[in-house]
Amino acid sequence: MRAAMVTSLDGPAAVEVLDLPDPTDTSKVVIEVAAAGVCFPDVLLTRGQYQITPDLPFVPGSEVAGRVQSAPAGSGFAEGDRVAAFPFLGGFASVVAADPAMVFPLPDSVTFEAGAALPMNYLTCHFALRERGQLAAGETVLVHGAAGGIGTAAVQLAAAWGARVIAVVSSDDKAGVARAAGAHDVVLADGFRDAVADLTGRRGVDLVVDPVGGDRFTDSLRSLSPGGRLLVIGFTAGSIPEVKVNRLLLGNLSVVGVGWGAWWTGRGGPGPGYLRRQWDDLLPLLESGAIDPVIGEVRDLDDVVAALTAVDERRATGKILLAP
Repeated sequence: MRAAMVTSLDGPAAVEVLDLPDPTDTSKVVIEVAAAGVCFPDVLLTRGQYQITPDLPFVPGSEVAGRVQSAPAGSGFAEGDRVAAFPFLGGFASVVAADPAMVFPLPDSVTFEAGAALPMNYLTCHFALRERGQLAAGETVLVHGAAGGIGTAAVQLAAAWGARVIAVVSSDDKAGVARAAGAHDVVLADGFRDAVADLTGRRGVDLVVDPVGGDRFTDSLRSLSPGGRLLVIGFTAGSIPEVKVNRLLLGNLSVVGVGWGAWWTGRGGPGPGYLRRQWDDLLPLLESGAIDPVIGEVRDLDDVVAALTAVDERRATGKILLAP
C-alpha cells in the first residue's frame, strides 16, 4: 500500500510517501481508503506537539471513509460495506485497519468525501455542544474559525439543533464558507466583540465555540451573556490564553474544556463505544441533509505536504481531504 509516513518530527515538510506492507491484523476492520481527512492534530503530530506522541516512524491520519476489505466475525461489518472510521493513526494510506468500535456505517446517500470529513470534527463538536456546552434550542452560539473544519462542523450542528449562529472569520473571502455552512450572521475577527454586541442588542451570546485561542479569548468572554459558556477546543492561533477569574465570578460565566479524546479514552470514561453512540445520534441529521461537511479541496496522497501546510498556515477553508 501507499502511505504518508512521519519519519522525523520536523513538521509537515518532512512527511514522506512510501510503499508499505498492507495491514494484517485480523482483529480489526481493514478498509480500502477512498478519502482521508486532514486535521490540525495531524500537523501537531508531525512536530511531536500533540498530547499523544507515537513512536517513529508512523502514518498519521485519523479520519477515513471507504469500503471494507475484511472484518472480524461479530464486528457487524462485512466485505464491501461502505464505512467511515476513526483509526486515530494510519489513515493517510490506501489501506487502513481500525478497531471495530471506531468504524461507522456510511449511508449510501453520503459520499466517501463527506464521510471522511466527519469523524474528528463532527464528533468533537457533538461532544462540545451536547455534552460540555449543554446547548439548548433558541440559544445564540458564537463560532470562531468558522470557515475551518471544526468551525463549519460547529456551525452546522448548532444550527441543526435550533441555535442562532454567529460566525467569526478572519477575512471576507471566508465569510461565504461560513454562510454556506449555515451561519445566520458572519462577522470579521477584527472587532468581532462590537459586532456581536450590535447583533445581540448588547445581550451577548449564550455559548462561544473557540478552537482558536490567542488574543481573541478575553473579548470572547466579554461577548457572553450572564450565565454564558465558553468552550475551549484548541489553540490554532498558537498561544494559550489565561483566564482572569474575577470575570467569571462577576458574569456567572463558565470556561469549559472540550477534550473529546480524553473524555472517551480516559480513566473512568465511556470507552470507544461512545463514538458509535455519537455517530448514531448524527445519522438522522446526515440522512436528512441537515449536516453536510464543507469540503475545501481534495488532494492526491502525494500532495500530503501541501495539504498539511495549508492547515498549519490556517489557509484551509472547509475540510481538506486526501484521496489515496
